[in-house]
Amino acid sequence: MSERRFRFGYVLASKKVSSFIQDSLINHAQEKGIDLIPIDLKKPLIEQGPFDCIFHKLYGQEWRKQLEEFAIQNPTTIIVDPFDAIEKLHNRISMLEVVNEMKITGDNETIGIPIQIFVEDNSESLFDAITRQGLHFPVIAKNLIANGTADSHQMYLVLKPEGLEGLKKPVVLQEFVNHGGVIFKVYVAGDHVKCVKRRSLPDIPDEKLETLESLISFSQISNLTDKIDHSFDELIEKAEMPPLSFVNEVANQLRDALKLHLFNFDMIRDNKVGNRYLVIDINYFPGYAKLPNYESMMTAFFLDIAREKQDNESRLASE
Repeated sequence: MSERRFRFGYVLASKKVSSFIQDSLINHAQEKGIDLIPIDLKKPLIEQGPFDCIFHKLYGQEWRKQLEEFAIQNPTTIIVDPFDAIEKLHNRISMLEVVNEMKITGDNETIGIPIQIFVEDNSESLFDAITRQGLHFPVIAKNLIANGTADSHQMYLVLKPEGLEGLKKPVVLQEFVNHGGVIFKVYVAGDHVKCVKRRSLPDIPDEKLETLESLISFSQISNLTDKIDHSFDELIEKAEMPPLSFVNEVANQLRDALKLHLFNFDMIRDNKVGNRYLVIDINYFPGYAKLPNYESMMTAFFLDIAREKQDNESRLASE
């Protein structure tokens, strides 16, 4: 790339700024010609800049209006990412719909989602809904809205029918699949993909169901782990990573279908069918700083955006 410097403006919540915009990232990007510039929300966006790219994780009509007006007046500035695409991930039903439409070309691995249903206030009882859909206990209960608020993070593991009595509708009920206590978190930044292993919910053998509580909140999952399995760290270390080619194909298809640059998805491997993988959650602009050497991944992504910006300018100049 030329000696030109690129200005990338960002708007993030203060907690996100402290975790993501670290000195190591700022310096790494600067060395490659990318200057990361905080956007001042106290001033009109249209009066700031110029920006080659704006990346953001902030919601609200006022910010949306400002960003859309800026984009109209600055057509070559790349916005990461569009509001409409981000908002699809705020709904736990719509976020996973694209997974069922994917066509994986690999010979062995398959991708899908767990059986899940959304039960509204005015519909049938939770038990009737579960029975009708063919769900079996245990199930996971989640809020429909996934927008980063405390309520959206509140989840429960429902192990018996009696546990349904402790839930409030509307609610999303998702099949629990034994997956070896390991979750694969796949981070995507444009064309750049990294997969890591993390601790997850332990497997729940059928014979243990009767000895456990009916309803367990996720904040109490560590207690469940102690009751079922004490060898979690060893499980994670021994867990085989999914094939890299498979991970990349899933990530690329999701990126294209979601029309997003920055996201991660949580994937598990079904214990009963070893080559069957399930996407259980997708998050916008996740905690990239948790990845080792995240600065290199993000700077490589920024450079891709800078090249795209130059291509946009060249195309407009030739029209």
